[in-house]
Amino acid sequence: MNRPTWWRGAAAHDEDTDAPAIGQIPENRRQALIKLLWIGIWMAYLGAPLSDLAEGRHTVPATVVGALGLLVFVAIYLLLVFRYTGRVMSRASVHRGLVTICVLAAVLTVTLGDAWLVLAVYVSVAFGAVLPPRTARWAIPLNTAAMVGAGLLVRGSDDLMSALVVPSLLGGFAMSAVGQMVRTTRALREARATVAQLAANEERLRLARDLHDLLGHSLSLITLKSELAGRMLPGRPEQAAQQVADIERVSRQALVDVREAVSGFRRPTLEAELAGARTALAAAGITADLHRAGAHHPDLPPDQEGALAWALREAVTNVVRHSGARRCAVTLGEVGDDLCLTVTDDGRGAAGPHGNGLTGLAERLQLADGRLETGQGAHGGFTLRALAPLSRSADLPAGPPPGP
Repeated sequence: MNRPTWWRGAAAHDEDTDAPAIGQIPENRRQALIKLLWIGIWMAYLGAPLSDLAEGRHTVPATVVGALGLLVFVAIYLLLVFRYTGRVMSRASVHRGLVTICVLAAVLTVTLGDAWLVLAVYVSVAFGAVLPPRTARWAIPLNTAAMVGAGLLVRGSDDLMSALVVPSLLGGFAMSAVGQMVRTTRALREARATVAQLAANEERLRLARDLHDLLGHSLSLITLKSELAGRMLPGRPEQAAQQVADIERVSRQALVDVREAVSGFRRPTLEAELAGARTALAAAGITADLHRAGAHHPDLPPDQEGALAWALREAVTNVVRHSGARRCAVTLGEVGDDLCLTVTDDGRGAAGPHGNGLTGLAERLQLADGRLETGQGAHGGFTLRALAPLSRSADLPAGPPPGP
C-alpha cells in the first residue's frame, strides 16, 4: 500500500519504540517483557494464597493440588489478559478460559480457605479485559456476588470478603474501560491508515489530472503539426520546417510544464510536515509542543516553505531516532525579514560533526537564500534553527499620492 512520506516515517518511528503500542502485539522480546511486567505487577496480590500454601496448614496432597490449581489459574489469566489486549482470541477459547478460572477460583476458595478469595478479583479483571462491555456490566457484579457467596461458606472470612468487594468491582470495570480504550485505539489506527491511503490516492489523482491538463493540449498539437509536416514533405520543405520548429517549441514548453508540476508535487509543505511531526513524536512517546507553530504565512514563498518543511522533517527524524528526548517543541516566528523554524528537545544533544542529513539540509536552505543554525538548547538537549526569507513586496508602503 502506497502511503505519503510522513506516514511511512511515522510508522517507522512506531516500530523503533521500546514500549509496545496500546492494542498491538509486542514485536520483540523487550516489548513483551515490558508488557508482561505491567500485567505481572498486579500478581503481587497472590501473596495470600502463596502464604497459605507455604505455612503448611493443609495436607501434602491438598498443598500439591492447590499449587497446581494456582499455577493453572495464573497461566490462563495471563493468557487471557496478555494475549487478548494484543490479538483478539476466538470466542470459544475465551469462554473456555473464563469458565476454567471461575471453577478454579470457587473450588480453591471453598476447599482451602478464605485466603483464596482474592482469586475472584482476578476473575473480575479477566471479565473486564475480554468480555464485551454489555456482557461485562452484569458479569462483574455477578462474579462479585459469587465471591460473597463463597466467602459465606468459609469461616472467618467476613472481614476479608468485605475488603475484596470494592477491588473486585473496581478492578473489573477499570479493566473494561481499558479494553474499550484498546478497541478505540485499534479503530483510530485503522482510520489513520485509511486516511493515509486516501491521501495518497488523492495525490495520485491530482497529479494525473495536472499531467492530463498540461500534456493533453500539447500532445494533440504536436500530433497535428507532425501530420501537417508529413503532408508538406517533400513538396513544401520550408513550410514543413516551420511546422517542425513549432513542434520543438511546443514540446519544450510541455517539458517545462511537466517539470514544474512534478516539482510542486514533490515539494513538502509545512502543514503536512507539522501533521507528520505530531504523529511521529506521539508514536515515539515524545511529548510534542506544537501550539506555537502556525503552518500558514502569507509572505512565505513556496521554495522557502519547502526548505523549512524539509528542515522540520529532518529535525523531527533526528529527535525520534537519536536524541532519547522526552519532550520536543516546534515554533515558527518572524526574525527580522526571515521566518524562523526552531526545533528544541531535551535529549542527549549532539556530539561531533554534523551528519549527512544536516549537511544536506544546510545546502538546501542555502539554495532558498536561508541558513541553518544548530547548537545546545538553553536547558540541554539540541536546538535546530532554520531561517528562510519572507517576501515583503505586498507590504511595501505606497508612494506619495500624485499631485493635482
